[in-house]
Amino acid sequence: MFRTVRITINQLSESFFFAVQALQQNKTRAFLSTLGITIGIFCIIMVLTLVESLERNIQKSVDSFGKDLVFIDKWPWSFGSDYKWWKYMNRPNPRMDEMKAINERSVLSAGAALVINMNVTAKYESNSAQGVSLQGVTYEYGRIKKMDFAQGRFFNENETKSGLPVAIIGSEIAKALFPSVNPLDKTFSIRGARVKVVGVFAKEGESLLGNSMDNLIMVPTNLVARYIRINSDRANAQIHVKAADNIPVDLLEEELRGIMRSKRKLSPGAEENFALNKTTLISAPIKQLFSVVTLAGWVIGGFAMIVGGFGIANIMFVSVKERTNQIGIQKALGAKNYFILSEFLVESVMLCIAGGSIVIVIVSLISYGANSVSDFEVYLSMKNIATGLTVSVIIGLISGILPAYNASRLNPVDAIRAK
Repeated sequence: MFRTVRITINQLSESFFFAVQALQQNKTRAFLSTLGITIGIFCIIMVLTLVESLERNIQKSVDSFGKDLVFIDKWPWSFGSDYKWWKYMNRPNPRMDEMKAINERSVLSAGAALVINMNVTAKYESNSAQGVSLQGVTYEYGRIKKMDFAQGRFFNENETKSGLPVAIIGSEIAKALFPSVNPLDKTFSIRGARVKVVGVFAKEGESLLGNSMDNLIMVPTNLVARYIRINSDRANAQIHVKAADNIPVDLLEEELRGIMRSKRKLSPGAEENFALNKTTLISAPIKQLFSVVTLAGWVIGGFAMIVGGFGIANIMFVSVKERTNQIGIQKALGAKNYFILSEFLVESVMLCIAGGSIVIVIVSLISYGANSVSDFEVYLSMKNIATGLTVSVIIGLISGILPAYNASRLNPVDAIRAK
């Protein structure tokens, strides 16, 4: 048995040697045939890489909202053909007393915070930043949201309860308002209010969903309440509720539904005038969308690979014809059919693997270049590398099987006489 295995390995090694030799002797033909399959594999790997990168970047943006958070809002995040925006617009915004009720009654949450969002223009001396996201938060927000600071700190409890004129700004706001000075303890204006900078968020980079803290100004909720009414259409108020450790978000959602219905005195059959949102409402449709895009990528790349596969098969038929005399001599000297078969299959697979390897190098360089000049991260995962090489091997086997089979079935006498 061991002798048979050793002989088989030796013969396969010889097949590999002959295949390499044949490719070296026909470099131009090998290059042209590899080029065709390279285009097809490139289409698939590039589409898979871009789709995975886009999905990861969007999911990263979604996760930055908080995977363990429930957002109580008047607007639902799920959209459909029956989205009745006029009904949702007339709903009341979440209120401070409702946030306090959740903190008092909830046993499944780690805390709740009231958050008010609106757009403002910020000014400091001759510098200004327009269309800036202003976020008013209560003191509890510091316990449910992870924040990284480049300078300064979060609000203390007295600042939030008293609505003192203090602010934390994002890195882009700091760059726009204070390009040449340290922003800490500087005072700037928003909507007529003079506020002092007590902290600067660490730079996050661009977010595909626009929720980066780089372009954010954060102030106490009670400061915002002095200048606009909570129920104003110009502001969007939410209550962010964080699930306690090891508590599923779905379970917390049901508890919050009961607390909100009780607080708003809704009868058992009455329709809810609030929405309970979570990040899965965003990520689930995204996954479905990317599944369709990935399928489209396989279809487009598949057509290109079919063309490339025919090119490989055609080259292999030519290779068999050119080496017919050599095949006859090999068989006359005792070469088995599977040896001839494996010789041409290895050659076909090597051509396709060469194409796949070239694609991986090209996509790697594209990924590196994109990551160097953009905040959008391009991921070439090991999964996609393995997919590219696997597809290369499969195309090589399919394209080479018929020419290799024909070569293995040649009669040695007729093959030697062939010209």
